[in-house]
Amino acid sequence: MAETLNKIELSTTTNPTVKQKKRISPKFLFLPVVIIVLIVGLTLLAVQPVRRVIAQGQVVAASAREVSRAMKEQNLEGVKTSLASTRAALDEFKKTYGSMQAFRIIPFLGAYVEDGNHVITAAFAGLDAADSAVEALEPNADLLGLKGKSTFVSGTADERIQTAVKTMSALTPKINEMAQSIETVRSEIDAINPNRYPVRLGKTPIREPLISYKDMIETAANLFVNAQPLLTNLPNMLGEPNEQRYLILFQNDKELRATGGFISAYAQFRLIRGKAILERADDIYALDAAKTRNFPATPEILKFHKNVYNFYIRDSNLSPDFLLSMRTFEDMYTTVSGHEKIDGIWAVDTHVLVEALKILGPMNVYGREFSAETDKRCDCPKAVYELEDYATRPVNYVRTARKDIIGVLLQGILQKALGVSPSQYWGQLFQMFISEINQKHVLAYFHNSDFQKAAENFNMAGRIMTASDSAAILSYREGEGWDYLHINNSNMAGAKANMFVSEKVTKDVSVGGDGAVTTKLVIEYKNPYPGSDCGLESGGLCLNAPLRNWLRIYVPYGSTLSDSQGTQSPQDGKSAPMDTYDGLGKTVFEGFLIVNPLGTARVDLTYTTPALVQNGQYRLLIQKQPGTDGVEYVIKKDGKEKQKFNLQSDTELEL
Repeated sequence: MAETLNKIELSTTTNPTVKQKKRISPKFLFLPVVIIVLIVGLTLLAVQPVRRVIAQGQVVAASAREVSRAMKEQNLEGVKTSLASTRAALDEFKKTYGSMQAFRIIPFLGAYVEDGNHVITAAFAGLDAADSAVEALEPNADLLGLKGKSTFVSGTADERIQTAVKTMSALTPKINEMAQSIETVRSEIDAINPNRYPVRLGKTPIREPLISYKDMIETAANLFVNAQPLLTNLPNMLGEPNEQRYLILFQNDKELRATGGFISAYAQFRLIRGKAILERADDIYALDAAKTRNFPATPEILKFHKNVYNFYIRDSNLSPDFLLSMRTFEDMYTTVSGHEKIDGIWAVDTHVLVEALKILGPMNVYGREFSAETDKRCDCPKAVYELEDYATRPVNYVRTARKDIIGVLLQGILQKALGVSPSQYWGQLFQMFISEINQKHVLAYFHNSDFQKAAENFNMAGRIMTASDSAAILSYREGEGWDYLHINNSNMAGAKANMFVSEKVTKDVSVGGDGAVTTKLVIEYKNPYPGSDCGLESGGLCLNAPLRNWLRIYVPYGSTLSDSQGTQSPQDGKSAPMDTYDGLGKTVFEGFLIVNPLGTARVDLTYTTPALVQNGQYRLLIQKQPGTDGVEYVIKKDGKEKQKFNLQSDTELEL
């Protein structure tokens, strides 16, 4: 019997067709049970701390909302009080969050706990920066129109400004403190990886908001870093301690030129510790008449302008790069009899004038009312119509200084703004001025290299960005996988047609296997208004006439144009292809077209930029032309619309 059992056992172990049942050792069952018990136990242990953390986090969030509300109300005292409350709540949150530190040693879970530590450190650094900002702003609350205590509320407006500018010199340490705190915020937030988080929990998106918050903090940090040189140099720019003399050029954006508009007038100001003294104001034609020698017309003037055979100061802003145009302006300005040394040039357009009048209200100059109200005669602000009517309409008598009205208006704006309580206008005007800089309606050029660098960093220098520029308010770096587009229009003897012509740009990109990007670019122009009476004998006000448009399109260096349609010869109006050349570190496509009243025009071109896309990421910088206002842009990829917006400032996109 035993032998039989042995044989059966042998046969079952040697027959390969018979499956054996392996016995599982108890020690192997023990390990997963322990892991499950640990997970359940840790989860139960974490429930209460997490609840406390969430509850205290809601307290911090409520305090932060109070800070935001006070900021919106421009209540500096309210901001100061709310910041203190937020700091106290954050201190409590940090203590509560300490109960989570034991979970840092646990794989996977520990990374999320550490992210919380980064957020807490960043939050404290952000509060430090905000406290420094309040301390810096508090002495100048009156100047900025903020609700709060001020150290200078007595004296004349000029005395207040001079006191404020002098006080600004003491702000540099605070600005440096803020810079250090903001850098801490940036580095702590950079340490968080949003891709570690789920796309959503239930219906609540998680990952995308985290990415957006991180990008927002990075943008804000870059903005402050680039504003820092401007803030530290601002007292010197305003004439503290040494006075500064500037020319203010008025660029008429209704007659659009490369840097924002036809230079129609100028004013000369002296700044002494912030006090602005108007020294002279005149028509730009007066400068041209006072030149001690003539200049021959440039090739561009001869090709695109109409019946102009000399080069004038009023036409000197030919380059889209404001610095280069102003250097040309100055070369010619030095030949003007009686010219004085200047330290820099500012340029403003009609948009700035209208925005100032929205705040200050109507003004009367030379018996005319200038206001921001819409005038039915041109479907434009009344101030713009009156300006054009005064300066442009033919008259049967000699009008001296026909455009000195600009200087008178600027002086009137200053007097009205400074002649009342600072809290009434100053804050609104200051914020408006910053907005106008961002939209490129205000440009600046300085002789002082530190001032110029500060202007470029703050993106108010009107530069065409290249790889060597320090203008880093944007993250664009040429040659690092960025596409680029700047469309520049110049009205060459087309009256004030830009007042009536709208523009739409469609850019459709497709990416090749080698990373090259092919762009189909469409630019559509439309003038839905009837033409003006442009007869000299009739004395009509010639505003809307055929727009003679010199078009330049700046794209990445090395791009090649394969097709263009819609442009014409400026000499005979016949169809002509676009020209290609290199300029300002870019490849330029150049052409000409005419847009008639009640008419349309369209330019189509196709070009390829080699080796542009890296790691599947397409990034685009669009630089706005100064003097334009809300040109419609549509961005497509392979024919499908991705983004649609009105271009108000230099803009970066990622697809």
